[in-house]
Amino acid sequence: MKTLYGKFVIITMLVMVGSMGIGFLATNTYYHQVVKAKNDAKNVKIAQDIVNYIETAKPQDLDNYLATLGDIGYQIYVTTGDEARFFGGQYRDKTLPQSVIEDVLGGEIYHGMRDFPKETFVTGFFANELINTIGVPFRYNDQSYALFIRPDIRLLFSEVHTILAGLILVMTILSLLAMLLFARALIRPITKLTAATHQLAHEKFDTALDIERADEIGQLATSFTIMTEKLQENDRIRKEFISNVSHDFQSPLLNIQGYVDLLKNPQLLEQERQEYATIIELETKRLSTLTKQLLLLTSLDQSTRIMTQQPYRLDEQLKETIRKYRWQIEEAQLQLSYKMEQIIYKGDAELLQNVWDNLLTNAIKYNKEHGQIDIRLLEKTNSIDIFIEDNGIGMTSEQLSKVYERFYRADTSRTRQGTGLGLAIVKQIIELHGGTIQMESAINAGTKVTIHLPKLL
Repeated sequence: MKTLYGKFVIITMLVMVGSMGIGFLATNTYYHQVVKAKNDAKNVKIAQDIVNYIETAKPQDLDNYLATLGDIGYQIYVTTGDEARFFGGQYRDKTLPQSVIEDVLGGEIYHGMRDFPKETFVTGFFANELINTIGVPFRYNDQSYALFIRPDIRLLFSEVHTILAGLILVMTILSLLAMLLFARALIRPITKLTAATHQLAHEKFDTALDIERADEIGQLATSFTIMTEKLQENDRIRKEFISNVSHDFQSPLLNIQGYVDLLKNPQLLEQERQEYATIIELETKRLSTLTKQLLLLTSLDQSTRIMTQQPYRLDEQLKETIRKYRWQIEEAQLQLSYKMEQIIYKGDAELLQNVWDNLLTNAIKYNKEHGQIDIRLLEKTNSIDIFIEDNGIGMTSEQLSKVYERFYRADTSRTRQGTGLGLAIVKQIIELHGGTIQMESAINAGTKVTIHLPKLL
């Protein structure tokens, strides 16, 4: 069977049959090793008590005495060698070697129960055969007799034994039914999880599970629900990401197409031509920047990406970044000050360069005229701290809570050549290095960025 329930039923049946087989073999071994000899000795004692009574009490009617013993639960065979009589229950097989009779008549004790062939205890204990008896000699009225006796098994099974046998049978049946019902109850939530998984495979993320259990299956259902919610959120982000990418590519492309059409006008003034060409150049740069940032995000999103961690002068990297954007700082008439300790940091210099580029260009773009930018680099016991602060236009608390979202741009005043990906990239690179980034901002008061990088050994 391919279903888990079918396999459980088959395994349960095999376990029960196997347990019965092993139990039967163990009981059979115990019977042959322990019970068989004790049973033989017990019946020898009973037979000897019977013949002792016959020899001492000398009952007047021997047949009546032996018939009474037969009625109370014994199968008896008495013979003189020439004459034989049976009392009590009938033997299924009355075959008995003559040599055995002669040995008992000669004074020996016959241990038929002990020496019965080593078969299963069912065929040994219950074998209703004359050879499966105890034989003892006795004399009565100067005549030698051989007495062969065994308990009548049919009479030994009383009402109590019948009740116990019925109890075992009922317990076995009820246990089997209970296990089958338990298996069905156990499989039902797994079946629901399987159906929900199929729904999930078809991107139906709103599939609800009504499994409320405190066991491992309940934990699995809870984990499945959490996974479904995360997949639903990831699907929403993916669709939103695609929509944003499409919009951010479509907008500059439409602008480029529109201004190219305007440039085709032969009556266009030279000043207008230069203005339109400048706009096309800016939109082209914006597309180039967007493409590079998308490629970088894709690289960062790959869990298998390996950072190149090499020691290098972090302070020199920050100073070089400042020199690279010196012309923009002077053009915006900003004042920049910095204080940096000489620090050798072990990290991915290429990735971290993207961080300093994004943060410094933001501080320049969103600053005020004649504003200030302050950069500090400090080495502490367990971390390296970088502070980049400006006194620009700032952000509201609501805007600040969304700055790390991809494609988020607060308002039109913050979209000059922006893609909405910069700070998302910054945060991901910092976290990839095991660090943290914090941002404080207020409208018209400026923004302060604090980065803590752990010292990587």
